[in-house]
Amino acid sequence: MMRPLLALWLLCLTSLPLCAEEVVLGLSTDKVAITTSFNGSEILIFGAVKREEPIKEEPLEIVITVAGPSHPVLVRRKAHRYGIWINTEAVTVDSAPSFYAVATTGPLKQVLTDTEDLRHKISIKRAIRSVGAPANITDSARFTEALIRIREERGLYQELDGQVALDQQTLFRTAIDMPANLTEGDYSTRIFLTRNGEVVSQYETTINVRKEGLERWLYILSRQHAVLYGLLSLAIAILAGWGASAGFTLLRNR
Repeated sequence: MMRPLLALWLLCLTSLPLCAEEVVLGLSTDKVAITTSFNGSEILIFGAVKREEPIKEEPLEIVITVAGPSHPVLVRRKAHRYGIWINTEAVTVDSAPSFYAVATTGPLKQVLTDTEDLRHKISIKRAIRSVGAPANITDSARFTEALIRIREERGLYQELDGQVALDQQTLFRTAIDMPANLTEGDYSTRIFLTRNGEVVSQYETTINVRKEGLERWLYILSRQHAVLYGLLSLAIAILAGWGASAGFTLLRNR
């Protein structure tokens, strides 16, 4: 009778989580409202490391990622032909986040190994999935690099090395700038604890980004009543043109 009980007890022990360090997270807000006056937002991410044992000698590092909804993206290459720039080749990137930020306590290559990056898809390059390309294109990786470069220039992709403050190996904080041109959806926020480049614990939550007010009404109208939205846009354009013409006529007659 004792042997089955002992075996059951050992099984229960092995099934318990062995993580000695875990994240206790906080967000300045878990919702971002996109309105007509929205010009960007800053999300403060902060938290602490909860431990079941004393702090180890090897330093702990923090990696934080915020990822917007992912969609396929068509990337075109332009070439100068006959005195003008034209589209010549195109590659569809299978899945790319509309927004992606990765903040760390130090240089990403030092706080995370390539193996762990590949496993958890943490860096910007790993967060993008591009499986294949047309047979006539031999440098498909350059299309992904171009997508990253363009979105970095727009503030949509951010690599923030050394932007996570870690106090006493316990308290951490960082701020992520959310640009005005955000895509609506759920933004996955992940926090990784790493030591010697290996992930020892991770935590995930969600930031909800939604259009509000007039922006929300116009968005729903364009999706659910496309014809009505088109007619309304046409009417506004006609009224704006008539108003501008009437204004110039009035000024000219004075």
